Amino acid sequence: MHDAVKRMLARYEPKTADDSIRALREIIQEVALLGLWRAKFFEHAAFYGGTALRILYGLDRFSEDLDFSLLKPSDDFNLGRFTASLEEELLAFGFNVRVEMVDKSVESAVQSAFLKANTRNELLVIEAGEELLGHVSARQVLKVKVEVDTDPPAGFSTSTRYLLQPIPFAVRCYALPDLFAGKMHALLFRNWKNRVKGRDWYDFVWYAANHPRLHLVHLEQRMRQSGHWSGEKALSVPIFKDLLCDTIGRLDLNQARTDVAPFVKDQQLLALWSQDFFHDVASRIQCDE
Repeated sequence: MHDAVKRMLARYEPKTADDSIRALREIIQEVALLGLWRAKFFEHAAFYGGTALRILYGLDRFSEDLDFSLLKPSDDFNLGRFTASLEEELLAFGFNVRVEMVDKSVESAVQSAFLKANTRNELLVIEAGEELLGHVSARQVLKVKVEVDTDPPAGFSTSTRYLLQPIPFAVRCYALPDLFAGKMHALLFRNWKNRVKGRDWYDFVWYAANHPRLHLVHLEQRMRQSGHWSGEKALSVPIFKDLLCDTIGRLDLNQARTDVAPFVKDQQLLALWSQDFFHDVASRIQCDE
């Protein structure tokens, strides 16, 4: 095992095959970020989403995808320019991971790729015990989705965060109030039909507890881009609060818990969830206009 990977693995105490796969996924995510930094990807884009919160700010739930936004809209951006750098970096740390671009069947501003590897083979790289490997199929595939929004809404700022493993490097990411605005847009308007993404609600609680400032102007820009706000009038705090209150009132709590449960170690945290609880959480948001 590569010495740097061994240091990264020391943060985890995997007791099950699922624990080992989560640790492996997060190590691969961080090595991928290093590869993107070396390729100067962060001169063009910023990291955001649940994995950004997990890796850069200590969100206490697992997250699967790597989500990025260009710093400004670009029609000719090509994520494929960076796939070789990703593969090269992962191989240098012992991981045989290939990058596959996703062919878009419909026109979209989002470019996607998958980091794919044989799960069992990569668990061998981190020297998972035979008793754990026995629970992993030889055909199981580890996937990490990489997405880049090439037409980002306006009104956000970024900051630089530093990671020290596998080696020290820098990651450009959305500022926390703008990250929160993006999360609230997803929570309020995610187009999942009748499904509920409980991870949005878990992150909502985390923001309110740790970083409750929300940039309302960026939320408005996201709503305008998605068609949920129009006209000359600006989004106000009372209107935002009314939207959130209505969404909480319609929330299917059981679906929310079921969605997020596989990503959370302490299931007791979810037992507290109720409409009253989320209304209380909502009251703690501090809006920056």
